[in-house]
Amino acid sequence: MAEKIDFSKVRFLIVDNNTLSLQMLEDILRMLGTTAIRRATDSTKAKAALREGEIDIVITERELEPESGIELVDHIRHSTESLDRLMPVIMLTARSENEYVTEARDKGVTEFLAKPFNVDSLYRRIAAVIARPRPFINAPQYFGPDRRRRQQAYSGPNRRS
Repeated sequence: MAEKIDFSKVRFLIVDNNTLSLQMLEDILRMLGTTAIRRATDSTKAKAALREGEIDIVITERELEPESGIELVDHIRHSTESLDRLMPVIMLTARSENEYVTEARDKGVTEFLAKPFNVDSLYRRIAAVIARPRPFINAPQYFGPDRRRRQQAYSGPNRRS
């Protein structure tokens, strides 16, 4: 745990249709010092909580009803109802196959964490979105955090000036 984060100032929305997972995640966040946690068991309730505002970070499961966690991220990034298109979203799911990670990244998920997880890995994802936020890209086919993790020098023929 490199960065020291004051979790008492961070407001979370956690979204999962499994109440045991919700409770475990809430317990971990409270152990870290969080006091402001809102819970939602489906995407409709999550959208209602987002409309109410005062949320800093969303942690969501991919497998939700009636819309998936991917569609929830798409709502946050693209809907006119969205109060904060730049809100960090951590996807916490057991669906960690490469195709699902790629889909989440391409829809604008800020960080991805596979279940089962440990407290340290969750802390590192939260610390990353707070202490080292990535710039957002607004391109015709993508809006979301910069998908590049490493900055590499490029000196090829199509290098932009």
